[in-house]
This record gives sequence, C-alpha cells and structure tokens, in this order.
Amino acid sequence: MRDDYLTLPDWLDVSRETFTKLAAFQALVEKWNPAINLISKSRISELWDRHILDSAQLIRFCPPGTISWCDLGSGGGFPGLVISILAQDRFPDLTVTLVESDRRKAVFLGQAIRELALNAVVEAKRIDDLPNLNSQVVSARALASLTDLLPWVQRHLCRDGVAIFPKGANAQQEVIDARKNWSFDIEEFSSFTSIESRILVLKDISHA
Repeated sequence: MRDDYLTLPDWLDVSRETFTKLAAFQALVEKWNPAINLISKSRISELWDRHILDSAQLIRFCPPGTISWCDLGSGGGFPGLVISILAQDRFPDLTVTLVESDRRKAVFLGQAIRELALNAVVEAKRIDDLPNLNSQVVSARALASLTDLLPWVQRHLCRDGVAIFPKGANAQQEVIDARKNWSFDIEEFSSFTSIESRILVLKDISHA
C-alpha cells in the first residue's frame, strides 16, 4: 500500500502506526466506494483532506478520560472510524459506537473494524430504535440540522457529556434556529480544514 503521497498537517501529531492505519482506512474506502458509494464518487480524490483529516480534528474536543463515543449516521466511518483509529494512542480505553442504518455501509464499517483491529462496534439500526446509549461524547457529521440532531443527542448523551458537530457556513443560522426550542451551552471553533466551516461543541442540552 502506497502512503507516501499522504501528508499530515502540523496540528495532527500521530504515531507511525496510527498514520499507517489512517492510510489503510483510506485504501479500504477507495476499494469499497465503487460498490457502496461511501462518499461522493466525484470527491474520492479529496478523501484524505476532505473526510479523513476533517474528521481527525474532532479528537481535540474529546474530554480526558472519555471511554464512550457515539457517532450518529456514521456512513463511511466519518468521523467515527477516524476517531477510533486516533484513540488507540490517545484514549486507549475509548469504545466508539457507530450508528448506521444502511446495511451495506454497516457491513463496510464492521469489515474496517476487523481489518484495522479497532475498539469500535456497529449498530445497524435507526437512531430512534436504539436504547439510550448514555455516551460521554456524541458526534454527527453531515447528518442533519442542529434542530433535528438535538432530540437524538439528548436521548443518547450522558448528563455531563459533550456533543461535537462539524458544520458548514450555515452554522450560525442553525444555532439560532435550534435555540427556539432548545437550551444549551455552546463553544464554536474554526475548522482546521475549511475556512468556511465551524465546529460546534455543546453541553447541558435540554428542551426549552
């Protein structure tokens, strides 16, 4: 497997073993994508920067001592599988639960977990059908608006947990809309991978 064309930004400091697993994950997505369409076929050339590195930056918001992370609508494993790879060095006790109702994508996620020897599990169910996961971190990437995400997050996030959402240029409007019916503490951070994007970190979520 060639990985010499892949580069790590200064903000992502990982071991050689972790880098090799990230590259192996990229190869798996490239292999499976023609059959399952894990990501847009027109974006496959941007897989490393647009999906893997964009997902990797979320690890910086994981609280110390976290052992449970739930990724809603994992799709091709973004950010869930990327977080699981990075966690092997930084959060060795962390288990990532990948929630993906599309059966074909769920099969891919399970195969990637086995091949990469990751501490992760797949829930091939609809989010509404899952029992309360009581997770310390809940994430979702390109799944739904903030207003639509919060009922799911409230159900699956533990009391002192954090929700982490990468959002695009419409992030501020999503926050305004969500505050009409929800109360939450929020911090907003610039994305390392897109000048227009923001990362929203929410705590103390409750229905207003």
